[in-house]
Amino acid sequence: MYDTIVVGARCAGSPTAMLLARKGYRVLLVDKATFPSDTLSVHYIHQAGVARLARWGLLDSVAATGCPPVTRQRLDLGLFALAGAPPPVEGIATGYAPRRTVLDQILVSAAVAAGVELREQFSVKELVFEDGRVVGIRGRTRGGALVTERARLVVGADGLHSVVARAVQAPAYETVPTRTCAYYAYWSDVPITGVELYARPERFIVAAPTNDGQAFVIVYWPVAAFHEVRADIEGQFDRALDLVPELAERVRAGARVERFRGTADLPGYVRKPYGPGWALVGDAGYHKDPITAQGITDAFRDADLLAGAIDEGFWVRQAREDALAEYERQRNAAAMPIYQMTCDMATLQPPPPDQQQLMAALRHDQEQTDRFFGTLAGTVSLADFYAPDNVARIIGAGDRVQIA
Repeated sequence: MYDTIVVGARCAGSPTAMLLARKGYRVLLVDKATFPSDTLSVHYIHQAGVARLARWGLLDSVAATGCPPVTRQRLDLGLFALAGAPPPVEGIATGYAPRRTVLDQILVSAAVAAGVELREQFSVKELVFEDGRVVGIRGRTRGGALVTERARLVVGADGLHSVVARAVQAPAYETVPTRTCAYYAYWSDVPITGVELYARPERFIVAAPTNDGQAFVIVYWPVAAFHEVRADIEGQFDRALDLVPELAERVRAGARVERFRGTADLPGYVRKPYGPGWALVGDAGYHKDPITAQGITDAFRDADLLAGAIDEGFWVRQAREDALAEYERQRNAAAMPIYQMTCDMATLQPPPPDQQQLMAALRHDQEQTDRFFGTLAGTVSLADFYAPDNVARIIGAGDRVQIA
């Protein structure tokens, strides 16, 4: 019998399993995939997530893959652009956009090195219940054998369509319907050194450097356009790039090296992440539009929170129910401000007039521009940055500069 079974071995599941194993627990980690393997992703790890990699001793492994560190971001709003560097957190001033074939392998390997038992190509068919409590999983091995494994706790880290969340009927709240669809691909010989963000009418474009000297470029459209986009992905992508001629020139001078990938399955929700014998982490417990690229960073944070809560509950330093309730509280406190911002951005509509005024004023204040990018990077509190007195200072200073 295991202390914990973790279903899903990517950027939420592997860290959760690793952290528990480092605390001395017997952990089984299962995934229907083999590693290394790819998955749909916006790739980016903000500074707050990179700080966790450093804390876990894994940042050097990511850097050693040759994925370029990113220190600067640029948001082009059409009429003007803002550029800056998010303030550091825990001494970390860089972000990374690694390929998932690279990142997930590092995370899985770290879990195994910590003592986790890994089973790849393991397909979970159902959870095992006793007296209303989850006590294990039943699934098929890569050889086709049907096996049952038991544990004190089963963690669902199995993504948007979580088998665990569905089996326990985890309640969802703060739900938001899909607002965008997105497609991306990789190009060689496209000079990009930082994160580039382009807001255009009903379009949003992101470009960033990734492994093997390649650039990652993604376009977002309103979800209503999905069928039209899917019918002519390359043509629709090119037309979106035409909205940013300078980026289009760079991309077209390079060479696309892989097929386009995309989806319109991007709902927003927050789920209750625990119950009798089960817990949820990563996209299984909380999902949002990827337009702000928070997924990996949030998964790392929540893995940290959940592993700590499980440890508290197992050692009866407080009741397990209380420990997991505190995990939900902390997750929501950290997640909800950026969740609301993400939902607003995913409408692909111009920001309200007061936000436009703030953005225009930031052109004259580099320190506050850096702090603005820090709100996306997780290094500056949204509440602090958007506090009325801070906003008033920024706008007032901008007005004075324009008058002068």
